[in-house]
Amino acid sequence: MFDSLSDRLGKIFSGLTGRGALSEADVSAALREVRRALIEADVSLEVVKAFTEQVGARAIGAEVTRSVKPGQQVVKIVHDELVAVLGEEANPISLNAAAPVPILMVGLQGSGKTTTTGKIAKRLKDKQGKKVLLASLDTRRPAAMEQLQTLGAQIGVDTLEIIAGQSAVDIAKRALNSARTGGYDVVMLDTAGRTHIDEELMEETAQIKAVSNPHEILLVADSLTGQDAVNLARSFDQRVDITGIVLTRVDGDGRGGAALSMRAATGKPIKLIGVGEKMDALEDFHPKRIADRILGMGDIVSLVEKAAANVTAEDAQKMAKKMKKGQFDLDDLMGQLQQMKKMGGMASLMKMMPGMGNLAKSLPDGRTDDKIFDRQVAIIQSMTKKERAKPDLLNASRRKRIAKGAGVEVSEINKLIKMHRQMADMMKKVSRGGAGGLANMFGGMGKSMMGGSMPDMDPAQLEQMAKQMGADPAKLPDDFSKLAKSAGSGSPALPGLGSAKFPGLPGLPGLPGRKK
Repeated sequence: MFDSLSDRLGKIFSGLTGRGALSEADVSAALREVRRALIEADVSLEVVKAFTEQVGARAIGAEVTRSVKPGQQVVKIVHDELVAVLGEEANPISLNAAAPVPILMVGLQGSGKTTTTGKIAKRLKDKQGKKVLLASLDTRRPAAMEQLQTLGAQIGVDTLEIIAGQSAVDIAKRALNSARTGGYDVVMLDTAGRTHIDEELMEETAQIKAVSNPHEILLVADSLTGQDAVNLARSFDQRVDITGIVLTRVDGDGRGGAALSMRAATGKPIKLIGVGEKMDALEDFHPKRIADRILGMGDIVSLVEKAAANVTAEDAQKMAKKMKKGQFDLDDLMGQLQQMKKMGGMASLMKMMPGMGNLAKSLPDGRTDDKIFDRQVAIIQSMTKKERAKPDLLNASRRKRIAKGAGVEVSEINKLIKMHRQMADMMKKVSRGGAGGLANMFGGMGKSMMGGSMPDMDPAQLEQMAKQMGADPAKLPDDFSKLAKSAGSGSPALPGLGSAKFPGLPGLPGLPGRKK
């Protein structure tokens, strides 16, 4: 969602960070571009004005002029102010109340409110072990109650029995009574929406709030709302005093303005973001991590959490033992590819790596397509167990047989074997304690690998990596060389690459090892 804004800000700051000194005119010109970028990202005008004034007050002053690296200091100031706008700390859903805890879901029709209600219920059940009751209070939209009932059955969460003819207020009362007598920890009330804000909607929502006394009132809003996000958030906040915001369709191509506008306009935290259509595609909103992504700094912590959620301790230990012995066969490669796909695919992972977002965009079409993983897995599955364990057995005739079985050309087999050989060489370097380039970071799996530190990158490492992965150097972003040179310096553009702590993550095929 923030890609467009991230690209614009990246180009603006690449011109600042390359200079040894900055004048007031330089900073003012950059802030004009920042203002324009925010407006184009659909951030509300009042939020843009307040943001740029705050950044300007800090940037055109002693804080920057006395800095060793003025350009990087400006980037840091913008980062700090983005965090301040988005909210200093993550603010998860609170269940700190007597059971059953009522959670009221409000928002406009079409914002994804019912689906989000189901996602939150699944999250509370799976991650916190809560017994949840779902209740639809939408008496107007056809089949709204049946939709929630179907979602409940799909995720294994109980739903309130549907009784025709009851009003929304009566259903809310019945839901609370059923939750108390049924021993539920949480009762979620999914209210009706409208295509626009009207008095009838607000009055009904206020009445439901009065009878249910919810501990949390969550406004579900479409992240593609744009400039109208502020009006939407303020209207609901003034009438029902929302406690938090849930943004849906964050994985879409929206311009990110809603996230910046709604939090700043209401002062209410964004608690969760919907990042896909699947019922588990819901994440906590971490302001600092989002600010890092917007400014191209990656999101290592989220990457670590994805790895921990998708990799078992048993698999991690097996991989760690093999790495110690310098072993890495084709079954291991298949496991790494499957794990990467579970974590969102190569494109998603690269966006979370500091500085790798630009590299991902510069690669030829299809090089980060997850279908490549499926094809490579199919190739490995077409081999015998002996061939997977000993790739050296794969002579020309065997490769032809495998290609026919997998429905690919022999050249695809050759590419896969070459990729495996590169990764196996990296594993041997790791086993000997040498610097294995990015393999040190992507090599192992899970918490058992915590504590290793990422080796410093050569100034030309990123450009070398881009060429090896098939990117055309002529098509790389203009600021790519500057990004590469800053990789080992711990600069705001690519922070802490020389000393970052991380756990092992899935192997990223085809990356070069670092030259000594």
